[in-house]
Amino acid sequence: MGSWMRGWTAKVLGIGLLALLMLFPLWKVQSLVDERQGMRQSAVDQIAQGWGGEQVLGGLVLAVPTRQSVDTGSNETKVREGTTMVLPDAASMDVAMMVDKRRYGIYEAPVFASTVSLHGRFLPGDLARFRQLDSAAWQGDKAELRLVVGDLRGLQEVTELVINAKPQQFSSSAATFGPWSTVTVPVDLDALNGQPIDFSLNFRLAGTQSLQMLPWARTMDVKVHAPWPDPSFIGAALPVERQVDAHGFTARWHMLDLNRSYGQYWSASDERVNSTVHASPFGVALFQPVDVYQRNVRAGKYGLLFVTMTFVAFFLFEVLKRLRVHPVQYLLIGAALTSFYVLLLALSEQVGFGGAYAVAATSVVLIIGGYAMAVLAARRAGLLLGGALALVYAMLYVVLAAEEYALLIGAFVLTLTVALLMYLTRRIDWYVSVPTAVGPAPAIMERS
Repeated sequence: MGSWMRGWTAKVLGIGLLALLMLFPLWKVQSLVDERQGMRQSAVDQIAQGWGGEQVLGGLVLAVPTRQSVDTGSNETKVREGTTMVLPDAASMDVAMMVDKRRYGIYEAPVFASTVSLHGRFLPGDLARFRQLDSAAWQGDKAELRLVVGDLRGLQEVTELVINAKPQQFSSSAATFGPWSTVTVPVDLDALNGQPIDFSLNFRLAGTQSLQMLPWARTMDVKVHAPWPDPSFIGAALPVERQVDAHGFTARWHMLDLNRSYGQYWSASDERVNSTVHASPFGVALFQPVDVYQRNVRAGKYGLLFVTMTFVAFFLFEVLKRLRVHPVQYLLIGAALTSFYVLLLALSEQVGFGGAYAVAATSVVLIIGGYAMAVLAARRAGLLLGGALALVYAMLYVVLAAEEYALLIGAFVLTLTVALLMYLTRRIDWYVSVPTAVGPAPAIMERS
């Protein structure tokens, strides 16, 4: 037993324990990435406060106050007031987005100022039918058209509002629709005399990162175009047509009432329908493909593998060259490897991920390569370990760049690495004791 405890097996177990010990600093690095992501989100929120947040645009919806007498069961009646929401028969929306980037400290976020042209019609037959189906009494003279906007801070200008060929103006309103705000314009349904409600609206809406629309019409056609080459189409529906190139994108949605899970009208107090409506927006997000924090998180997932592979490389030199490396020296090597992720995170916020990766990887390769020369008392060994580590970092960058094939590439590399380790250690007798170092040991090495 004593010989076994002094053998290579005990050495391997000790190195494995040291590698696991490196999980703690790696976990702290990931916590640091999360903290920096939170700081970036706070910066984006600050930008949104002055410009407008992520926008949701509902178009025009007709809100009709209702009154209903309810029998309370004790020979008394109670008047219950509510609001019925009615959607138009048809609506079309054309959105032209101008995109820019705003900075807050070292962080930046894409913002947009969009010109929106909205046209649509409420049919008199629909209004009459809904009025008959609703058990409450409509107060048509108090109806209003509501424009639902996710963040009113982004409503910069209303250049045109025409209702049945008459210019109108919006008024601010305390009415909300869940998390979204509204502006309103009154309309007297009793005075229409069976006429449709035609509306035409042009306005400027600013926001940050994303713009989504609600399918608020029986037939709705939406076109969005912007000079942004990396759109991410999000929400409850994808565009039926889209064109994306280096100059920007154009997308078109065509939505029917059959495509959603709620009808043309509902009570504003119906929470079940409201929750369904809140889940129905569709639109586009201004995706930033070079997300340094996402890449830092992905790089950190390979941290334990890097530490283990480097420890194994040093161990192979111990075995094959009959050298000895002290556990403290393994810990110092692990500390250098974990410092790569801190340096990568700090630099990538300033110069971008590619340049930061090159500087951080080069620094760690030089540090560990030079340290290996001193520890192993062999220049060639240090150069080989430095070169191997440089190759590993190059492989990691390829894996990070190939997002769709990252798992496939990583699986092949891991399999080849295990096969290589098995080949190099095939003749090792794991029961023998650890040999003493050959030649004089450097001052930083363990004394025999």
